[in-house]
Amino acid sequence: MTNQQDKSGPAWSSDDLKGNPHQAEDKAGRVRSMFDSIAGRYDLNNRLHSFGRDQAWRRAAVAMADIGPTDRVLDVACGTGDLTLALARSEPESIRGVDFSGEMLAVARRKGESMPPAAGVPSPAFDQGDAMKLDIEDGAFTVVTIAFGIRNVSDPARAIGEFHRVLAPGGRLVILEFSQPSNRLVRFGSDLYNKRIMPLTATLVSGDRSGAYRYLPRSMETFVSPEQMGGMMTDTGFTDIAHRPLTFGVCTLTCGIRPTTGSA
Repeated sequence: MTNQQDKSGPAWSSDDLKGNPHQAEDKAGRVRSMFDSIAGRYDLNNRLHSFGRDQAWRRAAVAMADIGPTDRVLDVACGTGDLTLALARSEPESIRGVDFSGEMLAVARRKGESMPPAAGVPSPAFDQGDAMKLDIEDGAFTVVTIAFGIRNVSDPARAIGEFHRVLAPGGRLVILEFSQPSNRLVRFGSDLYNKRIMPLTATLVSGDRSGAYRYLPRSMETFVSPEQMGGMMTDTGFTDIAHRPLTFGVCTLTCGIRPTTGSA
């Protein structure tokens, strides 16, 4: 197990990342420190290093969420609010974003305040909170989403349990997360880019000293597969689990339903 983070040093050192970062002591504190550090240029790095595909991936998540005018939507690990704002444009009854990084939320709030008002589009609320212990009543939402965040949670199964709790019966959970392409050639190219190129260029663009862009590829390759994620959802009580690979499997949408009966 990795030694606890040195508060005077980076969130993730090279030695930390020789092992499995998901088993690190104080993973939550490290991840929070990391995102606070990179919040200012997080969106820029996303656009540059996904070649703009991150926006398309989020649009796919919105489409899978199938938002209607009576939906109450919770976007967990909302970060700078990209998915939250995209969900708001689908005109739900209400939309709320939750994240535990204060700096990421500050960016999200600025973006929300600058979003032009439009009929039917609710103003998103942004609150600080923990995915594993949401300060939300049971059954308060009809849709829960999380994009590129479940991988950063200390205990994904516990977080999925919270998502199940705050969903009303019949509610939908949509998870968007990086995954390993099944095609060997695509996977080779993805690994080369993620491990050799992106950490250097993203660190240069962001001026990051937290180790965020060394953590990213390591956290991706050591995380559970979409099928294992679906298994966690099934174990929690979700049904109708479905997967949709995006961009040759670079990331995957996984969704499930909290059933209307037999779902305590």
